[in-house]
Amino acid sequence: MANVSSDLASTTFAIVDVETSGLSIRRDHLLQVGVVVVTGDGRPVDRYASLVRPRSRWWFRVGPRHIHGISRRQLRRAPAAADVLVEVARRLDGAQFVAHNAPFDIAFLAKAARRANVALPVDTAVCTLQLSRRLDPDRQLSHRLGELCRRYGVELVRPHDAMADADATAAILPHLLAAAGITSTDQLAGVRQPVGRA
Repeated sequence: MANVSSDLASTTFAIVDVETSGLSIRRDHLLQVGVVVVTGDGRPVDRYASLVRPRSRWWFRVGPRHIHGISRRQLRRAPAAADVLVEVARRLDGAQFVAHNAPFDIAFLAKAARRANVALPVDTAVCTLQLSRRLDPDRQLSHRLGELCRRYGVELVRPHDAMADADATAAILPHLLAAAGITSTDQLAGVRQPVGRA
């Protein structure tokens, strides 16, 4: 990120995306998670993605496969949720959580983490969806991830793949921060949303 203060440049951001079996936090569950860790000056630090094996090995809901492309067979061979969430937690520790529609991602991660007895170190979130909407108070533009990628010239290789969506969100984050005039951690605090510890 260009023209940022040294404190923002040294801030670590963990950009997260999840794919789920549907939109209901009560009925649906986590299928895939992707995490991209970067510093505030854009330096890549780490990347992680995994499918998540469901609690039931035989019957479970995968939801709209035509959207996310994830099959039951793939999930049966995936790591258990506890193993995946331990890896996710390690990457979130000490980083600023970022997601496009952060409350959705946090809700599904928190539900899976509670069931797996894994603590996720998430206190605040930066939501790129909300940040983009703040830049468009008259709501004249679409703020979907794909539209933001087109607007900022970011390639979205496989929409609704957690790693690809996390990569795309990481790429649009500096554009949104610059457009919002956020160049320091003090200014970043104004767009953080408290979420409690997941």
